Amino acid sequence: MLTLFNLMKLDEAINKRTSIRKFSDKKVRWDHILEAIDAAIKAPFSGNINNLRFIIVQDKKLKFRLAECAQQDWIADASFIVVVCADYTPLEKIYNERANIYGRQHAGAAIQNFLLKITDLKLASCWIGAFSDYYIKEALKIPEHIEIEALLPVGYAQPHIKIK
Repeated sequence: MLTLFNLMKLDEAINKRTSIRKFSDKKVRWDHILEAIDAAIKAPFSGNINNLRFIIVQDKKLKFRLAECAQQDWIADASFIVVVCADYTPLEKIYNERANIYGRQHAGAAIQNFLLKITDLKLASCWIGAFSDYYIKEALKIPEHIEIEALLPVGYAQPHIKIK
């Protein structure tokens, strides 16, 4: 049952969600990443076809490699990097030329759910859309027909230091 409390909690997550680019050393629990992915896959999908895949990167060397691919060093400081990928093949079978449009809509809706859940869990992230697809696919051994939609570094926000 939807209550006023639930609505206020959603509004709070929407209002608090922000892009964080500085992470603390505090480790994120693995199950929190899974909770955020679970929220992501509850987004609406055309034809109820979930064409998204999530790669969870925790290995330090791979995180540095992904940061290089995005030319944004700070990404490697996150506890995890979630790589959102899409396979448009199942959508193309049904929607033909509209598959690309629907696939991008799927990714956007899922990423927004992910980011709101991360905020709800008092974690931090930033939607990264600028990167070298080729080198990320090479680093993670992603097949050529799979599209990389976003990199989502996840961690605890580094506390702000107030200067007097």
